[in-house]
Amino acid sequence: MTKIEPYLFFNGRTDEAIAFYRDALGAETAMRMTFGESPSPAPMPLPPGWDQKVMHASLKVGDMLLMLSDGDCNDKAPFAGFRLSLALDDEAAARAAFDKLAAGGSVQMPLGQTFWAPLFGMVTDKFGVGWMVGLAG
Repeated sequence: MTKIEPYLFFNGRTDEAIAFYRDALGAETAMRMTFGESPSPAPMPLPPGWDQKVMHASLKVGDMLLMLSDGDCNDKAPFAGFRLSLALDDEAAARAAFDKLAAGGSVQMPLGQTFWAPLFGMVTDKFGVGWMVGLAG
């Protein structure tokens, strides 16, 4: 079976992102390893002090695995042609997740009824990650 899982890069802010998604989404940390904990040296030169930065982390969000890292970042403009879709089972959970994801971010489409869902909205969180939040149907 083939699976595609999102892998997000936070340029030195992964620990902050982990805490944010744990609070906003109820995510559980499944794995976290710093560059300094790696059994082999990093394949690229690291900035000073990055031995404590996150080389790889995995968060469980419901049945989904969200992977994160501080690595693989550069000064180029980020790719912005994606959003993560979050489907929740009840309205209260959808509203709570939407509001927490919006804190420090921006709302592109407020939560509301659409022709395809009783509740749907779009938000970009404070890290620049786009989310589509709605009720599972």
